[in-house]
Amino acid sequence: MSARVRNHWGWGWEDEQPSLAELRAAAGPLVEHLGFGEREPEPAVALAAIELPPPRLAAPADLASICASDRDTRVRYAYGRAYRDVVRAFRGRIDHPPDVVARPREEAEVERVLAWAADAGAAVIPFGGGTSVVGGVEPRVGDRFEGAVTLDVTALDRVLEVDQASAAARVQAGVLGPALEAQLKADGLTLRHFPQSFELSTLGGWIATRAGGHFATLATHVDDLVAAVRAITPTGVWASRRLPGSGAGPSPDRLLLGSEGTLGVITEAWVRLRPPPRHRASRAVRFAGFGAGARAVRALAQSGLHPENCRLLDAREAALTLAGDGSAALLMLGFESAFEPVEARLTAALRVCAEHGGRWEASAAGADGARAGAVGGWRAAFLRAPYLRDVLVSIGVLSETFETAVPWDRFEPFVADVRAAARAAAVELCGTAIVTCRITHAYSDGAAPYFTVLAPVRRGAELETWDEIKRTVSDAILAGGGTITHHHAVGRDHRPWYDQQRPEPFAAALRAAKTALDPAGVLNPGVLLDPPNGPPSPRAGRFAPLRGESII
Repeated sequence: MSARVRNHWGWGWEDEQPSLAELRAAAGPLVEHLGFGEREPEPAVALAAIELPPPRLAAPADLASICASDRDTRVRYAYGRAYRDVVRAFRGRIDHPPDVVARPREEAEVERVLAWAADAGAAVIPFGGGTSVVGGVEPRVGDRFEGAVTLDVTALDRVLEVDQASAAARVQAGVLGPALEAQLKADGLTLRHFPQSFELSTLGGWIATRAGGHFATLATHVDDLVAAVRAITPTGVWASRRLPGSGAGPSPDRLLLGSEGTLGVITEAWVRLRPPPRHRASRAVRFAGFGAGARAVRALAQSGLHPENCRLLDAREAALTLAGDGSAALLMLGFESAFEPVEARLTAALRVCAEHGGRWEASAAGADGARAGAVGGWRAAFLRAPYLRDVLVSIGVLSETFETAVPWDRFEPFVADVRAAARAAAVELCGTAIVTCRITHAYSDGAAPYFTVLAPVRRGAELETWDEIKRTVSDAILAGGGTITHHHAVGRDHRPWYDQQRPEPFAAALRAAKTALDPAGVLNPGVLLDPPNGPPSPRAGRFAPLRGESII
């Protein structure tokens, strides 16, 4: 049997790509639900019809067995899954294909690929699951380089060691979410990190982008689950020690977290695990308005109850996801534990909600309502949302999201201002629009509002329209004191606002670290930092030898 391959333009696997007949069946109900869009879907350009320029470089003989330069492979690795990526690939427009795709099977091959690329003057794009929604894996590297090599680490996909006493595991960075959980299950443990891209993204990708996951409070990001990281850099091996805590200077792991493939290729990590939950309880709580719901979320975040799920949808989003009828904001509130029943925590949390006008119905599934009712409906819609976006592209609907975080003292005016900016830009460009907001993560000092913009868009004008809306909303986010990204990362699409957000002394320090670790500037140029001026310089020396053992 042949291995599954990714859809060349949209989310998921090629064998899951909807047919034109299936798109037509979905188009009518979607247009009715949204109030705009084209009932006759546009078909995607077939992979076989896409033409590419010939590759600019070829892998050397000693790497040929792990490298490919055929058209189909180059197309599939040309983009992540940002809206602008999906639209271009949907139309068969491949702006910056990689010249070579390398799939190393072990660390030594990662080292050899980096050494060859640096000698050849080629940029290297580390690639995990390819689910970046911010242009993080597009080989958009300019003319400074002789070519681009995409380095796919997904063959490094094993759990190498489990420390039961410490509830930790040493895991290769290329493992996809489902495969990681399946391997950990054999030892009765779980990482329990579930970003929306879980099915198709990798542990290394989560670390490189500081991905947000399952928990709406406490361990909201993968940062909280990482005990140590190992990476291959162009100047040697970067490996931190696994410790429960350390005050020994700045942490080496913190610099790799969020480095987005610019400082090294992450190959392994020690991660902190937990037993899988045995007790769950959840409710969908209705509020008359989003503001009242947000005040309840703030109270919950400051209560010490630490709900695992505490996600608030405004009324329009609740209706769009079929979790509600559009008459109320909806809070998805959930608790779980491996050790004790959680109904008492849920009851205490509901009392907090009631103080802010919250109302709810008894769970249809008893103590474990996580798969039932509005909570279950929202969960299913959440997991299918990336697939739905592909259908929206085919019927002429622009779909974009903006996620950020802001302190509580600015929260309500911030949400109002960003929502107004998004609506004004989309209506001006598209005639009408739907703009929704939800809270995805909650902290004692602030929250992460997440905005969705849906609007009809003229076919062929998607990118220009996206550019203008993206610029307007991103400007509003920074002007209101929010971060340009809470968990989607920087990539190339968020660079202009990231450059404004970070302090210049820190930017200088980051550039110095980049120069020390990657003197030729070959690793993911344009992400986080611009490459140095002029042609790539020869490598500053060979790699430090790999250790005989790879325990971090």
